[in-house]
Amino acid sequence: MKIAVIGATGMVGREILSVIEEGNIEFNNLFLVASEKSVGKIVVFNNQETKIIGINRCLDLNPNLVIFSAGSELSLLWAPKFVKQGAIVIDNSSAWRMDDSKKLIIPEINGHILNSNDKIIANPNCSTIQMLVALKPLHDKSIINRVVVSTYQAVSGAGKTAMDELFNQTQNIYANKNIEKNKFTKQMAFNVIPHIDTFLDNGSTKEEQKMVDETKKILDEGIKISATCVRVPVFISHSESINIEFDSPLSDVEATELLKNFEGISVIDYRKDEGY
Repeated sequence: MKIAVIGATGMVGREILSVIEEGNIEFNNLFLVASEKSVGKIVVFNNQETKIIGINRCLDLNPNLVIFSAGSELSLLWAPKFVKQGAIVIDNSSAWRMDDSKKLIIPEINGHILNSNDKIIANPNCSTIQMLVALKPLHDKSIINRVVVSTYQAVSGAGKTAMDELFNQTQNIYANKNIEKNKFTKQMAFNVIPHIDTFLDNGSTKEEQKMVDETKKILDEGIKISATCVRVPVFISHSESINIEFDSPLSDVEATELLKNFEGISVIDYRKDEGY
């Protein structure tokens, strides 16, 4: 098994490497790929030094599994090239999510639909994954008709530069210095911004539309969804508030048990101070 991680020096790329290491995923070779300016740099993985290579060099090395996390444009251009050489691609960008010929996968929910013909596998937007892992066991028990979701999304979702901007703005506010805005159009420190990605003609932002479209593709075309996505001045960890309308009654006790028994979910609900 030869694994390649495209975008290995980015925040998500580094997290992918952590998952590979913590999960003790077996491989013979691990190729770490980043932009040309990073080629030759050393990354420590599993207590060993690994040198960053370019994507052309990686293609020549014929990896079996390629994990893309370097943006849609790169995925659209290079994923088919790796597939042509026999690789399976897992793509973390929005490039293939709504492509009818590609499956959109959350392993806990619909990983079983994959087969040997699937060479490019898309994974959804982060806020969609978080919501659907919680909705799936409930939907299996009592069909969901409607979802109203509000997200509280950390700045890490916009990358390292966004985290740096929040840090610098917060520091400058306390020091009575000027606030610089580069990554966000509004001041991020001590603020919330109801605007993630670009605005669409229907009034939604792209982030909100992704939650609608991806939920319908993965879970159920019949679910009606209203999404409001908000950026909050928190460095790491997205949160969501979800209101669900079911086709038939479902008690909170039964819902809690369903969630407790579903893969990937921890239920913490003591309903007292510090019990959450």
